[in-house]
Amino acid sequence: MTDSPDLRDDDLVLEPTSGTDDLDGFAVVYAGERIGTVALQRAPGKAGRQLGSMRWRFAAGPGASVASRALRLAVHYAFEQLGWTRVEARVPADDPVGLRAASIAGLRREGIARTPGDEPDHVMLGRIIDDPPAFSREGFVSILNAGLPRKRVIGQGVLRDRDGRVLLCELTYKREWDLPGGVVEVGESPALGLVRELEEELGITVTIEGLVTMNWLPPWSQWDDACLFVFDLGVVDADIVEGMVLQHSEIAAVHWVDLETARERATLATVELLEALADAPLPAYREAPRQPDPSKS
Repeated sequence: MTDSPDLRDDDLVLEPTSGTDDLDGFAVVYAGERIGTVALQRAPGKAGRQLGSMRWRFAAGPGASVASRALRLAVHYAFEQLGWTRVEARVPADDPVGLRAASIAGLRREGIARTPGDEPDHVMLGRIIDDPPAFSREGFVSILNAGLPRKRVIGQGVLRDRDGRVLLCELTYKREWDLPGGVVEVGESPALGLVRELEEELGITVTIEGLVTMNWLPPWSQWDDACLFVFDLGVVDADIVEGMVLQHSEIAAVHWVDLETARERATLATVELLEALADAPLPAYREAPRQPDPSKS
């Protein structure tokens, strides 16, 4: 049993079991009992000098806390002894203990790797050499933030002409027409996101006159759920569309529509919103009803 400080944490020890040019394997010994294994696999080619992947297998008993201690030792060994600058891991999405152990060990969630068939998708996690210590305030917040759900946010605008018609966009990627707008970028406010989207897609600069409502959209068809901020863009002359410069990769055309035409051509969520708006001012928060999935009809 090794006494190397890089492979020992009190009563937990990593014992080398195998080693090749590409792989370093360890037995995890806890309180004198072997409870699992950890392996460090170098990346192919020249990349293997600086980065690699980590995988592990533990008995059911120790739990995430003990497992994380072994993973921290392995990560430290990869940085200090192997000279890596990045360690990454893939953990099945249905393995909460493995995910928790990796997070406690300082690996941040970075995305999802899809798998075919009935196999669970894998969560991608990684740690780089200059990440803050996992138990520091900065490190803890970074790991926690990376693991929190990411809610999609959309900004849309209600722009009317002087006849009370509403502007709808005919999109290239779906049959139904929709209100102008789009997905808000990371670190961008919904209002600024809407202004940016209309500048990019329609070539116009709009003024936000207020919030119509925040509309939660349930999952629909192949789209995840989203928080939709609907803003009032005021009233303009109908001929504004003549000066629009459309982003043709997404916008095929724009149309001024009344409610009857919207019922025929718009998305169901947009129709429901415009119908409710026609009856009375909307509450600050509302939830759109679930819509039938056209792919299953």
